[in-house]
Amino acid sequence: MQYPMSDSSSYSDAFIPPDALHREEALLAPYAMRTRWSRGRRHQEVEHPYRTPYQRDRDRIVHSAAFRRLMYKTQVLVNDYGDEHRTRMTHTLEVAQISRTIARQLGLNEDLTEAIALAHDLGHPPFGHAGEYALDDCMANHGGYEHNRFGLRLVETLESRYPGFPGLNLTWEVRESMAYHSKRPESPEVKEYLVAGQPFLEAQLVDAADSLAYDCHDLDDALSAGLIELDDLNGVGFVRRAREDLRQRFGDLSREQVQPALVRTLIDWQVNDLLQQTRQNLAAHGVRSAEDIRRAPELVAGQGSEIHGLKAELEELLHREVYRHYRVARMTNKAQRVLRMLFDEFRRTPTALPPRFARRIPESGLEQTICDYVASMTDRSAQDEYLRLFHPYESV
Repeated sequence: MQYPMSDSSSYSDAFIPPDALHREEALLAPYAMRTRWSRGRRHQEVEHPYRTPYQRDRDRIVHSAAFRRLMYKTQVLVNDYGDEHRTRMTHTLEVAQISRTIARQLGLNEDLTEAIALAHDLGHPPFGHAGEYALDDCMANHGGYEHNRFGLRLVETLESRYPGFPGLNLTWEVRESMAYHSKRPESPEVKEYLVAGQPFLEAQLVDAADSLAYDCHDLDDALSAGLIELDDLNGVGFVRRAREDLRQRFGDLSREQVQPALVRTLIDWQVNDLLQQTRQNLAAHGVRSAEDIRRAPELVAGQGSEIHGLKAELEELLHREVYRHYRVARMTNKAQRVLRMLFDEFRRTPTALPPRFARRIPESGLEQTICDYVASMTDRSAQDEYLRLFHPYESV
């Protein structure tokens, strides 16, 4: 299978290390993405003698500045809230771990799966979804803001590590997976990628793994931060069943023991269900090739109906008791105020932008350039920039 080309290069067997070709043919399922089917990179370059294009994508993402900044970007709780809750980076690593485990069981391309997982949250601004809402409001008259679109902009344009091209020059498949997750499919930068039908299975899998990971890990962080207590979860069927399972296996556990065991159990159940249900869907749709995945009437990777219902109940509690908790609301309001004030100040005084961003104004426009700068910040750098601009005693 060779997909129609829009980028400037594609791969033949000559571009792929022979041992990688042999491994793929020996290990991958018929419906998995082969490296030789890739639509290639936007900018031609010499490929590596012993690393496949998807391996290089993974490595380029890990070595990017955007990936390093995830260490100081909010998942649910801002960085100065404590030392042990999750950040965007730890969440990303957890999604990559879960995704790769399931990919191996399904016979999928693990390197592609890992690259997609590592890239899936690159476009998040400081302060998580609160920052996204604030920037979308600031950019309302200039195309809006959405983290998947910004992730594409980072890997295609804003990252600057290689002399021969802008961005990271990732393969089409990794960029396509970012586009498929966008909530703005009508935007030009996203629409370019939505031409092949359903996402390939590796991309579908990462999306499902992301969902199950953040539900369980947000619950874990909320319990650790005292936003909710274990007794608050008695009405949630998923949690109640998991606690009963733990009692039957281990008896009465201490508070310190039951929380991590509970989260582990919830993840394990969902991973097993995702794997089983996806296998059933593959059989039900008669999937025998990657093209069958593209032509399927619905997504193939997903949870079974029972787990889907239990998961929805857990998510409803998280939205009600955690994401709307007054302490989270205070952080959200403060974060949005900080980003709006930064945006407005740079719009009033463009000369205050760092030179490497100011140089982009003629090409990208003032508002997009400001958005690029602010969205690239970490929680910490946004707070520091706020102090530099608005605190009279802070060093510039």
